[in-house]
Parts: sequence; C-alpha cells; structure tokens
Amino acid sequence: MNAKLFDSELKVMEVLWREGDTPARQIAALLTEEVGWNVNTTYTLIKRCMKKGAIARSEPGFLCHALIPREAVQAAETDELIDRLYGGSAGRLFSALLDRKRLSPQELRRLWELVEDTES
Repeated sequence: MNAKLFDSELKVMEVLWREGDTPARQIAALLTEEVGWNVNTTYTLIKRCMKKGAIARSEPGFLCHALIPREAVQAAETDELIDRLYGGSAGRLFSALLDRKRLSPQELRRLWELVEDTES
C-alpha cells in the first residue's frame, strides 16, 4: 500500500472486506444506502484506493478486489495511534483503555491469555 487510507476510503474497504469482491456499482449502491453518498463520490474514492494500491479492478463490470487485508490496516492504524497519542508506549494505551471502560470477566481472561502468550 502506498499511503494511509482516510476514513472515507476505509468505508469503501469495509464493504470489500465484508462482501468480498464486489462490482463498483454495488459498492456505490451500498454506500448510498449506508452513508448517503452519491455514485460519483464512491467512484472517486474507489479510484483513490486503486492509486494507493489498496484495490484492484478487473473486468467485466468494474469488479473491485481488496489488495490489503483488514488486519494489516488495523495494525498500521494501531501503530500510528500508539506513536501519535501515547509516545510509542503500548502500556500507556492499555492503561488509558482500562481507565475508560470496564472489561467483562471474559475480556479480562482473554487479555491475560494474550499477555501470557507474549511473555512465552
């Protein structure tokens, strides 16, 4: 991927991650329904994602295919968040998260499992 994806571009990617390979006209219809965009807005965003290397287009029917997985974008966005707001400290991010929202017993158990896996 060549550059950061903006929120509007991520909406297009979300459709592809959720639906799989999808014709541009169907992406436009879904985003008109979900977000209220017109067709031209969606096509412009699809083209921007193509320039950034996030989407490939094939014919017939301007079929769009996500070139990057959701997990890769989530990882990059998380790294940027940690660097930008928490001085590169994942611990500070976790502390902020835990201060803001109470975790269920299941979430706490899963968090401990992740910590133990990291330590091994």
